[in-house]
Formats: sequence, structure tokens, C-alpha cells
Amino acid sequence: MLRWTVHLEGGPRRVNHAAVAVGHRVYSFGGYCSGEDYETLRQIDVHIFNAVSLRWTKLPPVRPAVRGQAPVVPYMRYGHSTVLIDDTVFLWGGRNDTEGACNVLYAFDVNTHKWSTPRVSGAVPGARDGHSACVLGKIMYIFGGYEQLADCFSNDIHKLDTSTMTWTLVCTKGNPARWRDFHSATMLGNHMYVFGGRADRFGPFHSNNEIYCNRIRVFDTRTEAWLDCPHTPVLPEG
Repeated sequence: MLRWTVHLEGGPRRVNHAAVAVGHRVYSFGGYCSGEDYETLRQIDVHIFNAVSLRWTKLPPVRPAVRGQAPVVPYMRYGHSTVLIDDTVFLWGGRNDTEGACNVLYAFDVNTHKWSTPRVSGAVPGARDGHSACVLGKIMYIFGGYEQLADCFSNDIHKLDTSTMTWTLVCTKGNPARWRDFHSATMLGNHMYVFGGRADRFGPFHSNNEIYCNRIRVFDTRTEAWLDCPHTPVLPEG
């Protein structure tokens, strides 16, 4: 029988964080909590939950290898994404109240707990938050989010081939999913399933006519096409 377990000691209180599962541990990166300082550029925090002992631990701050030189660590943020490929967590996007949104790719080694910024090429996506990320093989797919420079919702798909560290803007076919942020995307087989999120009733720009999407949209990564899916009889609320 499945039961809920409540465990309060040492866990972070926040929303819009990002997390990955590594074996029996869950790594949680950053996020937002009212009352915390998101204007100072402090290091992002990393909490680890052990699913066997049901205990949280927090990694200590990274110390600079050279005195006076800032270590390569992402700043504290929310609305970012993380994915796990082999033994590396790739963190991308998100925003801070001082720096705004970010489009630098960070890599976190789960064995050494060291950060790095891999050299990338190609069509790097514009800085944003509230996007989604999921993985197929060695490829990370980024969908949607709120683009800072364009100041609008996105419905673009970008992919990063982590074997070559090359970004590509996917030229999709079919009827695309609505522009949105703070949705979820899940990869099942070769299909990416997008659900939920906040959008605007009239298009990509925010006009204070918010709607919340309640239909599954499916993207076929083989044909790079959005599929027309029949409506399910019972839809959850957006």
C-alpha cells in the first residue's frame, strides 16, 4: 500500500525550483521562497533528499579555487530547469530579481558536486524562465517559457545535443502548442507530452487575459511535428 510520509527536518521551503532523481537521492536546485533575498547574487543552493533515510542535507557553498576569483556556480534563481544525462545535471534558464533571466548552460557533476559551464555552439535560446525541459537519449529539449528580451510567452522548441554541445532551434510542423510558461513536459518514448501552463488568450504577449491550458499536446521528436490528438472525455482544470 502506498502512503504519504511527512518529514520536515531540513527540507527547503520554496516553489519554482528544479529537481532530478539520481538513484535513491533527489537533488533540488534553487527556487523561490517569500522573504528570501533574490537581489544579491549568491550561489544557488543545492539540497539532497535521501529516499532511504528520509533525510535532507544541504551542500556547502563552493569555495573559489583561486583567492579573489568567483567560482563557476549559477546564481540563485527560480523558474529554471534541470535534466540528468549520465552523471551530469544540466541546469538552464531561470531568473533572479537583479540579473533577470539567464541563458547560460551549467553542468553539475553528481559524483564530485562540481559546477562547470560547457562551451556550446549553435542557436542558443534566448534567456527565459518558466520553460520545461526533458530528455531523449543525449538530447535535452526545451519548450516554451517567458522570454525576457522579447517580453512574451514562447512556444518554440530548442534542443541541445549534449554529445556535441550544439543548440538547434527545431523547425516544427503541424499546429503548434499555445505560447505558455510554467507548464510540464514529459518524454514517453519518442513523444513529448506538454500539459498545463499559463498563456494569454490573444497571443504570445501578456495582455492580462490569462488562461490556463488544460489539453495535452504531443510533439513527435522523430518527425518534429505537433500531433493532432483527440480530446479526452474528462479534462483536468487548467
